[in-house]
Amino acid sequence: MPEYKLVIEGGRVLQGETYVSGGKNTSLAVVPAALLAESPCLIENLPDIEDIRVLVQILRHLGAKVDWLPQKNQMSIDPTQLTTNIVPFHLSQKMRASYYLMGALLGRYGFAKVGYPGGCNLGSRPIDQHLKGFRALGAKIREDKGMIVLEGKLKGANINFDMVTVGGTINVMLAACRAEGDTILTNCAKEPHIVDTANFLNRIGARIRGAGTDTIRIRGVKKLGGGSYTVIPDQIETGTLMIAAAATRGNVILRGCIPTHMEALTAKLLEMGVLVTSEDDIISVQLRQGHRAIRLSTQEYPGFPTDLQQPMSALLTRAVGTSEVIENIFDSRFKHLDEMRKMGAKSVINGRIAYIEGVPELHGAPLVAPDLRGGAALVIAGLMANGITEIYNPETIARGYEHLESKLNALGGIVRRENIQTGNTVYANSF
Repeated sequence: MPEYKLVIEGGRVLQGETYVSGGKNTSLAVVPAALLAESPCLIENLPDIEDIRVLVQILRHLGAKVDWLPQKNQMSIDPTQLTTNIVPFHLSQKMRASYYLMGALLGRYGFAKVGYPGGCNLGSRPIDQHLKGFRALGAKIREDKGMIVLEGKLKGANINFDMVTVGGTINVMLAACRAEGDTILTNCAKEPHIVDTANFLNRIGARIRGAGTDTIRIRGVKKLGGGSYTVIPDQIETGTLMIAAAATRGNVILRGCIPTHMEALTAKLLEMGVLVTSEDDIISVQLRQGHRAIRLSTQEYPGFPTDLQQPMSALLTRAVGTSEVIENIFDSRFKHLDEMRKMGAKSVINGRIAYIEGVPELHGAPLVAPDLRGGAALVIAGLMANGITEIYNPETIARGYEHLESKLNALGGIVRRENIQTGNTVYANSF
């Protein structure tokens, strides 16, 4: 596919209804978890995003039979005839969540060789807590030419994470569910996709209790069967669309979401003067007053998600007053603010704190998406801005959002892909 850019004609109010796709973070854990089974699995409500397509490549490389139907958002996985336990570096580097192959392969076979994970550059993102958990379960770990080699017969253990880690909690849970004996994980992360991954594993025969709390208890089983499972809606896509509605001073109804997952964001939008209401699986967003500046601090769930900090800070560029944004999770997650200064936004960054002074308007400009959620923030900025915004490196946004372009256009936005060389409009299935 030729290189393309996103072109956004800003200044339009988003109005109407749209739906929320299946959860990216859940899907990227549940699909590798299917390798623990000894019968085929059917996973439904998977988003049609680039990271899922990378997982399909990896699973097929391992020898699994994969039938991916993006138009139906479902995937059947038959892991019974794997031919290798090795995930080469060129595949693992395409996504951050490739590290879940470590826990899945180690738990099933007692051996895994996986290249270091890739993904967005958000500063230091070590996997030491993952490896600590694997060692406690009995795995011997070494490095071999840029690859991580894990092997050993796993036995249950008591494991306390030194810090709250979403990926580490899921990864060690994957390995422990087929270890011999009981495992207790403490200081666990509580994110919704941890609960959903545990629910999938329990559906196919695992014995996991406590997911969603800081203590997870796992009784290892010798065998996991197959089964079908539907992943939960995407918390971060829900939030991105809520923020986009507020940013354009719109009136938008989101269907197929889980309002309780959005309480931290809802509280901040209400504080800004945005009206947010919910009922069952529906969230409505509309602006009743001008945006007010706020203080925002990212925290582990149920606190404000770091993945929504960047889209939210785009909204804050036009709030009345000066907002303070504190990023407690990652140490390099303000690169999008550098790009938005080209649009007339005002901000000062001091380490993990950004001070954002609201301005009356933004103007369109050529921008470069620094990472997945930073790219989404630039899309929101482009929707707010007067004139034309061009976003380069949009492939990084397609890693995590299904049909975002189509959803925004259906709500009244104008977002299109253009071939960088020819200027022709490009049509594609994702983003």
